[in-house]
Amino acid sequence: MEGLEQWKVLGEQWKKQAEKWSSQALERIQAEKWSSQALEYIHQVPPEQIYAAIAILIFTSFLLILVRLFKRPKANTILLSGLSGSGKTLLFYQLRDGSSHQGTVTSMEPNEGTFVLHSEKSKNGKVNPVHLIDVPGHSRLRAKLDDFLPQAAGIVFVVDALEFLPNCRAASEYLYDILTKASVVRKKIPVLILCNKTDKVTAHSKEFIRKQLEKEIDKLRASRSAISAADIANDFTLGVPGEPFSFHQCQNKVTVAEASGLTGDVSQVEQFIRDHVKS
Repeated sequence: MEGLEQWKVLGEQWKKQAEKWSSQALERIQAEKWSSQALEYIHQVPPEQIYAAIAILIFTSFLLILVRLFKRPKANTILLSGLSGSGKTLLFYQLRDGSSHQGTVTSMEPNEGTFVLHSEKSKNGKVNPVHLIDVPGHSRLRAKLDDFLPQAAGIVFVVDALEFLPNCRAASEYLYDILTKASVVRKKIPVLILCNKTDKVTAHSKEFIRKQLEKEIDKLRASRSAISAADIANDFTLGVPGEPFSFHQCQNKVTVAEASGLTGDVSQVEQFIRDHVKS
């Protein structure tokens, strides 16, 4: 009995194997038939049409390769720049989680994060996150800004409205450097001059700050007019020759707004972000 059962099992295995071989043979015959029909059809087609089809295929493939090479992902990065102590780091945390982080100190390394703006977390529907980078304002660390400019959708230049006058010259020099960078001008990266700490009674108004910055940049433009040929390759000149400088003369859009990182009044900077990083 055991021998009979073994023969039955072997018989079933041979049957399955035979069916498999038969199926593979049929598939091979069918493939050969289709191949023969395809060759017969190709022989009937005029050579000119075949060459034209091959040329179209090559051209289309070439275009697809070019599109992939030159298509850049849409920028979603906003850079926070400005002098040390202007309140950039506090603004970063307000935009991220609505906290004041009163224990923050001057940043020596960039604060970076990708997140949905705090004010938008309760919104229904899809809201795109923002990549926000707080670039240190110390003079020795400002060069880090250049590393992030290729991906920037906008720059927020933060000014301390409370201590503006003592820092006006330094802020103007930093802003001048940003506005004359080739990467900023060529890409027409929008710049928001954000007057921070405007909740204080003694803070200067955004109009006052705008006018003073324009005056200082006008002086810098005159003093830096004699630049070397090497500088010309990298920097752009500002304004219209013979006319007082105004931010309206910049090739990229420059606007001025107010905020208070301490009280959480950051609606104008949020609006700037959403104008340039679509939700």
